[in-house]
Amino acid sequence: MYRFDLDKMLYTLTPEEHDVETIKAALKGHPEVKFVSLTGVDLGNHNTDEKIPVKAFISDMKKILDEGAQTDGSSVALPIIAELSNARVDILPDKDVNWYVEYNFNNIDYATGLPTGTLRIPSFLRHNGDKFVGSRTFLKSSTEKFLNGLWQTLEEHPYVFAHMDGVDSIDEIEEIVLTNATELEFWVKTPDDKADRDMLFTSQELKEQYWKRTIGPVQTALEQTMEILEKYGFDMEMGHKEVGGVRAKMGNTGNYDHIMEQLEIDWKYSNPMQAADNESQIKHIVRDVFRYNNLEVTFLAKPVEGVAGNGEHTHFGVAAKLKNGKRVNLFESNDRENQFMSPIGYGALMGILRNYEILNPFVSATHDAFQRLKPGYEAPVCVVTSLGMDHKTPSRNRTILVGLVRDLGNPLATRFELRSPNPHTNTYLACGAGYMVMLDGIKAVLEAGKTSDELEKSISKKYGEEDFYLEKFREYRSEKNVFTDYSEAERKKLFGKAPATVWQCFEAFNDRKADHVKISGGDPVTEAIIESYCANMMIKWSTEYHDRQIPNAMDFVRKCVKVHGADATDYDMVNWETVNKLRYDLAKDSLTSKSVLMAAKEALDEGNYAKAAELEIKIQQMTEDLRKEYTKYKKNLF
Repeated sequence: MYRFDLDKMLYTLTPEEHDVETIKAALKGHPEVKFVSLTGVDLGNHNTDEKIPVKAFISDMKKILDEGAQTDGSSVALPIIAELSNARVDILPDKDVNWYVEYNFNNIDYATGLPTGTLRIPSFLRHNGDKFVGSRTFLKSSTEKFLNGLWQTLEEHPYVFAHMDGVDSIDEIEEIVLTNATELEFWVKTPDDKADRDMLFTSQELKEQYWKRTIGPVQTALEQTMEILEKYGFDMEMGHKEVGGVRAKMGNTGNYDHIMEQLEIDWKYSNPMQAADNESQIKHIVRDVFRYNNLEVTFLAKPVEGVAGNGEHTHFGVAAKLKNGKRVNLFESNDRENQFMSPIGYGALMGILRNYEILNPFVSATHDAFQRLKPGYEAPVCVVTSLGMDHKTPSRNRTILVGLVRDLGNPLATRFELRSPNPHTNTYLACGAGYMVMLDGIKAVLEAGKTSDELEKSISKKYGEEDFYLEKFREYRSEKNVFTDYSEAERKKLFGKAPATVWQCFEAFNDRKADHVKISGGDPVTEAIIESYCANMMIKWSTEYHDRQIPNAMDFVRKCVKVHGADATDYDMVNWETVNKLRYDLAKDSLTSKSVLMAAKEALDEGNYAKAAELEIKIQQMTEDLRKEYTKYKKNLF
């Protein structure tokens, strides 16, 4: 990487630099940037990449910036909205966010000695020349609704200012400011290496990797990534090893091999749209830099069953910029040593908890996501929060869904951390939907005239107690370890039964159709986006299930072959019979019975998704049982 002079490369064009002359000067001053790409985000979280040679872009720049470029709408994930018979989609640049240059480190511009660059311009998607659609539009519309709704609610219920820190009246506020931040976890490995699950599990249990020093090519790639990301102005905070992985070893060739490690990188918060753009760009750079160092990166939520998955904790904050230039946190109470939050903070948190069934589809919408959300891996399994053992002790409970983050020395740091997202979560949708359900809770709290002390009692209510907003037969707060201090039955009773599959997640969403307006705000365009998104995720789930999960399970069954010989003991024979029965039950048809895999495939073919979802859970359990039994069988063989 250091063959290149990083200081000679172009990284960012800020919103202040998005006029024609400034863009033209920047591109002509950096001949290594040879392409411009309009980057829209569809409802499948796919980034378009419509590359335009710089020369062509410059010659037609004003028209492209004002009118965008056309693409084939049938090739992006906008079902119902953009069909084959009505597939015109335009890509229009967003001039209010940073534009980033992405470099191909394997394609050197020999005139400059620098990697070939592409200016990526985050863009909106517009259907049929008049209706803006896609993930970016959803986030923009949602945050505008939140800001307008919060402002109106503050005007109508001024009592709340008596409970807030640093602001006494809405007349003091110049603007309300939203902030988001994500944390990126990912696994890195040498190509073609397979994970030894027992080694990974043991290392995880012993915490041999967490916050340890990186070595070899992983250290090099991580350091280079952090250095390059800083050049983009991402304000990097840290990079470190996560809980998963095993220590790399140096092979006979003098190179490190059998690398299998989990890393995390963190950067500073931004406004919701910029935060989502930053995350998308950072993932591209991480992948490119690690590949340059001959390492593979995966952002899958659960790349290795039985060990820690990749989370992407997402932080939500709401502040106010005052007319005197001061910034105050609207979640903060004016008595922070005796109260956790202001009524606005409580309302926002209660909105997430009360409405998580309609928020969840925008957070966890893939098979992989639900593989991660299981007890014991620091991933949430219940709709529950933690505030802290007392008002002066910030919570560090890592077993809950959404937690209150506080720093007693910094009131501006108070925010919520949603722990269920993963690197494949569509951050544009998750943040937009998150703010909308927060608004629902804030409105309910302020309309009821509740104080911070009353709301602490409300969110701490016990099962069966009535509440003005939260459900009677639910609990919403726990300072205990949710995984170990409650049985599975207790968790379901107190915090509700969590969906185990994509189908169950969207089924719960559809069961609350009357509440969808809390997400859409009654806007017909947003309602169409939501309908299109749901259709897309159902297509994605059923297709991946049919054409990827079932074949992958079959491949695994075929690998569980008999390997014992004449030296086998009766113990080995019994073990093999257990393995073989699981193999047959899972994957082998006969004239009189169907295997579980075939039954699932037929259910999908027939559109019987409820049955397919039940069988999906069964397949997961049987596959895991087979894995364990086959490992037990092989371990007794010489």
